[in-house]
Amino acid sequence: MELVATAESTIQAKALLAAGVDTLYIGEERFGLRLPNAFTREEIAELTEWAHRHNKQIRVAVNAIMHNDMIKDVIPYLAFLEEIGVDSITVGDPGVIHLLRTKGISLPYQYDAQTLVTSSNQINFWAKRGAIGAVLARELTAVELKEIAAQVTVPVEVLVYGATCIHQSKRNLLKNYFGFVEQAYATEKERGLFISEPKNKDTHYSIYEDLHGTHIFATNDISLMDKLGELAEAGLTQWKLDGIFTKGDDFVSIAKLFVEAKEAITSEKYTEDLYEKLAMQLKTFHPAERGLDEGFYEKDPSEIQ
Repeated sequence: MELVATAESTIQAKALLAAGVDTLYIGEERFGLRLPNAFTREEIAELTEWAHRHNKQIRVAVNAIMHNDMIKDVIPYLAFLEEIGVDSITVGDPGVIHLLRTKGISLPYQYDAQTLVTSSNQINFWAKRGAIGAVLARELTAVELKEIAAQVTVPVEVLVYGATCIHQSKRNLLKNYFGFVEQAYATEKERGLFISEPKNKDTHYSIYEDLHGTHIFATNDISLMDKLGELAEAGLTQWKLDGIFTKGDDFVSIAKLFVEAKEAITSEKYTEDLYEKLAMQLKTFHPAERGLDEGFYEKDPSEIQ
């Protein structure tokens, strides 16, 4: 089993690894999507050395939607990541995968095309072309997850805690809107903006803009704490913790709960009472203003529109 966690700072990153997280997921702003914070190359190199010294791993996000100028600039970045010895990267653009081959850059990559990764055939296609794993779409049901797990040839990552992005546009939709209504507002993540459905005012879709355009997230964040046993039994053992909206020590505390669950499953001590206790503790660290549920996990695939 592998616990993969985002990080917002070098201090938090080291705390997460010390807490028992196996792999840190970090990166630069220009080439990585929806990270809690961008890291400099010096910080990435420092954390890579620190992680390896403690028998941990570093995975770097190179999963941005690439344009021609970015494809040119990503080559020295990939070479830098190879030089410092990061363990893997995430990639969604076939152009970047092509560069890895043609430029002779030896970086293991995990295929990450966001919402597009929904079948075992697609994952196996990229596995034959060098992918060491894949990031599954966040809107898959338990039935679909288990079917994929039974047919893939490489490990696949499942989001077990954190926010789900449901839309990205390279356009600056917020700035365009505020310009239209002639208002000046900050549009960054820290602003805390959200949109709601006209017929359901309780919906709370977080929205912000950054270098990669506009990002919209589901009303509720995901927690699959009480499904970890099922996931492990199905062979889904690469678990992602995303702290984009859960900050500081609270995210570290949540990571510790998943570490405890992982250790209990490994030692065959994962009971219903334990997962209920851990799930309740998780809620105390989760941001009070954000909802929490199981996402699409328990839904019937035929009913999803």
